[in-house]
Amino acid sequence: MLCTVAQLEKDKLADIQALEKKLGKTLIAFSCKKNAEIAKLKDDELSQIRQLEKKLNVSLVAVK
Repeated sequence: MLCTVAQLEKDKLADIQALEKKLGKTLIAFSCKKNAEIAKLKDDELSQIRQLEKKLNVSLVAVK
């Protein structure tokens, strides 16, 4: 399973923002795909991904 930050329509985002205001908390919406298949990488490809992760201070996942 692979989860990412959800891309929401304006009405759904408004619902979340209203609840955030009511609770006084920040909420983050995720969308998950059950059938995401992780890509097989060659050593040099993995090295390039790791370098970019370090540069950008993020985590990257390669999928098919």
